[in-house]
Amino acid sequence: MQQTSSDAQTESFLDRVRTLILSDGYEPGDMIPESTLAESFGVSRTPVREAFKQLEREGLVEIRPRVGTFLRQPKRREIVELFQLKESLEGLAANLFAKRGAIPELAMLKDNSDASDAAALAEDAETYARLVHEFHWALVRGADNRKLTETYERLMHQLAYHRIVLKAVQRPGRLSESVGEHHAVIDAIENKDSIGAEIAMREHVSASSRAALLSLTEQDRQTAGAGTEEAQ
Repeated sequence: MQQTSSDAQTESFLDRVRTLILSDGYEPGDMIPESTLAESFGVSRTPVREAFKQLEREGLVEIRPRVGTFLRQPKRREIVELFQLKESLEGLAANLFAKRGAIPELAMLKDNSDASDAAALAEDAETYARLVHEFHWALVRGADNRKLTETYERLMHQLAYHRIVLKAVQRPGRLSESVGEHHAVIDAIENKDSIGAEIAMREHVSASSRAALLSLTEQDRQTAGAGTEEAQ
């Protein structure tokens, strides 16, 4: 079905709302004011509400009738399951990528790797988390599989990956480990080792998953500890 100009405009607005929510400092559980977003985009509240409905279907926000819209905190099981899918999708992407040879996305991965090395050396977790997002997307696009890309995009909308990566790479030693894992993926791709690239990518996502879940566990403990202190 051909996309109409109206559909394209709606999609563009939805993407802008999603990006703003993910990049504007909201934490899970925070209310996202309709009026603030409407004012930011110069629109009425109606298109904002429609965007919220779609974002709720994606799992990014939670709409509480007569209360407001809140940034949703995925449950631990959801994060585990999403990372399991991410490992499979990105492993497949690396496999397909390695079979394509010296495509433009390979140069993008190498440039990204150089920038990531510098960010890791400077211990700049914020910049590194952004570069990780770009690295993984370049890998998926380099696979040149539209259905894979569509599925991956839906997954990443649910995962709110940038925030999870930022917490994970702040763990001691994780920055340098992640850099090394990226290099292993690129080396396998350059050698046209599709199986090796898939294994390296799966191992990288698995390691990222462990770091993210450890960060989540520590956060839960801190929250529980703070609640205990307040109750005393």
